Amino acid sequence: MTEEKNLWGGRFTGKPDAVFAEFNNSFKFDKRLFYADVSASVAHAEGLFQAGVLTRLEAEKIKTGLATLLKRSEFDSNYFNDSTAEDVHSFIESKLVQLIGDAGKKLHTGRSRNDQVATAFRLWLREEITEISQIVRRLQKALLTAAEKQKDAVLPGYTHLQRAQPVLWAHWCLAYFEMLSRDRERLDEAWRRTNVLPLGSAALAGTSYEIDREAVARELGFEGVTANSLDAVSDRDFCVEFVGACSLIMVHLSRMAEDLILYASSEFQFIELSDAVSTGSSLMPQKKNPDALELIRGKAGRVFGHQAALLATLKGLPLAYNKDLQEDKEAVFDTVETVKICLQVSAIVFANLRLNETKTREAATKGYLNATDLADYLVHKGVPFRTAHDAVGRIVLHAISKNVEIQELSLADFQSFSSEVGKDVFEALSLEQVLASKNQIGGTSPERVFEALEAAKNEIERED
Repeated sequence: MTEEKNLWGGRFTGKPDAVFAEFNNSFKFDKRLFYADVSASVAHAEGLFQAGVLTRLEAEKIKTGLATLLKRSEFDSNYFNDSTAEDVHSFIESKLVQLIGDAGKKLHTGRSRNDQVATAFRLWLREEITEISQIVRRLQKALLTAAEKQKDAVLPGYTHLQRAQPVLWAHWCLAYFEMLSRDRERLDEAWRRTNVLPLGSAALAGTSYEIDREAVARELGFEGVTANSLDAVSDRDFCVEFVGACSLIMVHLSRMAEDLILYASSEFQFIELSDAVSTGSSLMPQKKNPDALELIRGKAGRVFGHQAALLATLKGLPLAYNKDLQEDKEAVFDTVETVKICLQVSAIVFANLRLNETKTREAATKGYLNATDLADYLVHKGVPFRTAHDAVGRIVLHAISKNVEIQELSLADFQSFSSEVGKDVFEALSLEQVLASKNQIGGTSPERVFEALEAAKNEIERED
């Protein structure tokens, strides 16, 4: 086992209690910041050279040593095993000093672990945000593919989980496409506020070395530097914003999963999931369960919990850095992993489902889903909407008593409730006309939906 030296031991004469040391240790999870921390350290070394703190030889020796550590981590699968390091930062410094000697001890000049960890975390997270946004985009493409494949299919839309009005399957797919577009916008906003450099804030008061923070920021690809050192080392707003954006992603994935779980049930039979995304029962041989979707729905709560945990951690902290902030890592790390896999599985589900168009069309034509269209028909004949609404309610009751759909009533039946009804009522109540009449922007008419589908495809393809 490699024993790494703590970064703070000079003031102490005794060793920390073993249980305390384990409790205090974050290396087991923050080692994933290794690459980001090494990258920030390379930029810091250059900043120290430009400030006259390091000679060119020392700076190059440090940067070469850091590059060597990166290569060793890539080729040695056991590189992080059996280390006693307190955290990834002490691990890197200890390895660097072992490799290049005393020059490595100069790297920490002008910085604290407080601004060091904030920098590495932001570097790591901005890359993850970019990757998650691309995975969201892949799910959007899967939705568009599913919509295109059966773009003429019709299914009942629901309010209060009761059949309401017919919509196109593509319209349903595009609803989730829109949600995911907003999710990507939120990720972009979170990325922008994450992409600010705290390095140079030191422990809390800033650094006395003349390091050009803006030059360091440019080298690391940050859009700017933090304006206040107290705020910089204790700010985790970017974590809360990111997890908040992910919470909404999980809300949307969970709602989508719930829809598909219902649609796959024997009661609905709207979709069939292939064996690739289903499981069976250990007891009941006939079962085919939508486990992937249920897990997505269940994991949403996990991400919501991380957001609540971060808010609770931050709400009572005094300025500036406090060890409580170590709790940010596991919450964010697990959020990243959970959201990624849920997005990926969602896309796989859409590649492995088939809409039962016969069943959904039948459902869209039963249950008086064209009642609103009959009221609109009467309004076009000059009947006030409230009067029309009341008349149609009575017509529905009459149809229920005869165990028929509205369009199956006779003209005489209609005219017994309203003299304004003419022979053209049957065309107005047809499924085709009911859909076609919803022709305003955002509506479910085939014309509007196909336009929206093309616009969505163009939006996605612009990024290729």
